[in-house]
Amino acid sequence: MILLTKFTRLIYTLIHYLCLPAILIRLLWRSRYIISYRQRWNERFGYIKRVTKTEASIWIHAVSVGEANAAIPLIKELIVRYPQYSIVVTTTTPTGSARITQQLKDDVIHVYAPYDVPWVVNRFLRRSQTKLCIIMETEIWPNILHCCRKNNIPIFLANARLSERSRLRYELIATLTKAMLKSYSMVSAQGLLDGERLLSLGLNPKRLMISGNIKFDIKIPTQLIDDGASLRKEWNTKNRPTFIAASTHEGEDIIILDAFNRIREQLPEALLILVPRHPDRFMRVERLCKEQGFKLVLRSLNQLPSEDTSILLGDTMGELLLLYAASDIAFVGGSLVPVGGHNLIEPAAIGLPVLTGPHLHNFTEIARLLQSAGTAQTVHDAKSMASAVIALFSAKELHSKMSIRAREVISANSGALEKHLEWIENNFPPQRKLYKA
Repeated sequence: MILLTKFTRLIYTLIHYLCLPAILIRLLWRSRYIISYRQRWNERFGYIKRVTKTEASIWIHAVSVGEANAAIPLIKELIVRYPQYSIVVTTTTPTGSARITQQLKDDVIHVYAPYDVPWVVNRFLRRSQTKLCIIMETEIWPNILHCCRKNNIPIFLANARLSERSRLRYELIATLTKAMLKSYSMVSAQGLLDGERLLSLGLNPKRLMISGNIKFDIKIPTQLIDDGASLRKEWNTKNRPTFIAASTHEGEDIIILDAFNRIREQLPEALLILVPRHPDRFMRVERLCKEQGFKLVLRSLNQLPSEDTSILLGDTMGELLLLYAASDIAFVGGSLVPVGGHNLIEPAAIGLPVLTGPHLHNFTEIARLLQSAGTAQTVHDAKSMASAVIALFSAKELHSKMSIRAREVISANSGALEKHLEWIENNFPPQRKLYKA
């Protein structure tokens, strides 16, 4: 079994080495739209500034925006509870990077995650002086786990989720998957289904806890709600029915625009805030809106919607919560196409009725909770989306009840953050004596 595991990881590593040129070419290709993709490549190869202040760090990896948002409350608590450690936060995408630097500034050391090949990972571990590794949600990297385990670095998989689709993929490399799961000191799963799937892949039951979803611990600042209201006043849209379609993917925008045309037949004054998930799609979505005959303004240019403006394109990064706060109803994308959905908690925490498509395999438990409470509805196409939006705008009392219930659901399911911190402090005491790697 050990020899088979080593052989499987060796094959994986060789494939990863062979893919590096293609990965770099892909970064260059994506940099056509986002210049950040061609910057700081040295960090991806483990060439980061050495941690010298305390000669030890806690490493948190959050691949992109969603994981970064989940990690931020945890990171803020670690900064307070572990002042003797540097906090190193890695992301894979520039959008995740922007979110971390915007929210945490100089309180953490942010770098891009190292590529999952041994010499790169080991260089990163040496330079970061990592003493604890916390990986957010679904990131399972064979060489990162192997190198951490070899260096006696505890690894905590936080806020873990595993869809049935992902479980089936991991079963294809069952031997390597089981070995990887053995590397974790603890796995904190969002729900029972996530935990059961991890156990079926070989996770030791003693290393599993069901904590709930840390994203429910989101705290919406009063200032954010005020800023959303101020934005609507600035746009002169306070009395306009405002519908946001957020985190949309290829294939969803045309359905949303069709729905919006239907909405405007009954609510001609309605405003759509359209926020594509990936920045490299901003220009394509802008072009699509114009081709469909909509007059739009761009948030990136601080353009203000006029009375005849139909769409505000949210072509900025790090402003989604603000745009939610400036809206009345939210549709969360990645769900009309088989992506698996995106975070439903953020708009619900702001008090918005939530619409989503049927493809929610990444957020099954969250969707179930919100739908059973009557705060989220599933739509399948342009017609059902338009009907749902029109109904919510027409029934103000229902809209108000859904808003209140949404906040109640978020509050009732909070508490996962403290469970994460309790395990970390019990197994990695804040005042433990530091040592050099």
